[in-house]
Amino acid sequence: MATPPSSATSDDTTQKRPLTPGAVVVALLVPLVTVAGAVSPWYVQDVELDWAHRQQEACRHMPFPKTEYAAAWAGAALGVTAVVVYVLLAKRIRRRYGVRLRETKPGLVACIGVWLNVLTIPMELITLYATYSSAASRVVLGDCG
Repeated sequence: MATPPSSATSDDTTQKRPLTPGAVVVALLVPLVTVAGAVSPWYVQDVELDWAHRQQEACRHMPFPKTEYAAAWAGAALGVTAVVVYVLLAKRIRRRYGVRLRETKPGLVACIGVWLNVLTIPMELITLYATYSSAASRVVLGDCG
């Protein structure tokens, strides 16, 4: 009487399947999105300083730049997106391959990227808040006489 193969042998075959190129690309996108989200507050600050300098040079109040709003919202959206992509990728890898995401090399990079991203999300949210609070304030133009 033949015995059926044990489940341990089938688990080994699922773990040895290589990750698809799409899964590798998505895993590597997490750190890239994290970096893009972390860079956006610096861009927001540059836009705001440029706006303030242009107002002082023109010696009149100018409308608040819309690119600052876009960059502030993009930073917060990129931060949250990186976490969501990581969670969805981890679930997919676990379901399809039977391994944890951090047990693969691209997954380990994604894991490190998402933990760094968790640290940058508060900075991105503070930048978003500061953008709206500075839009209501006016720049002191100084002596325009």
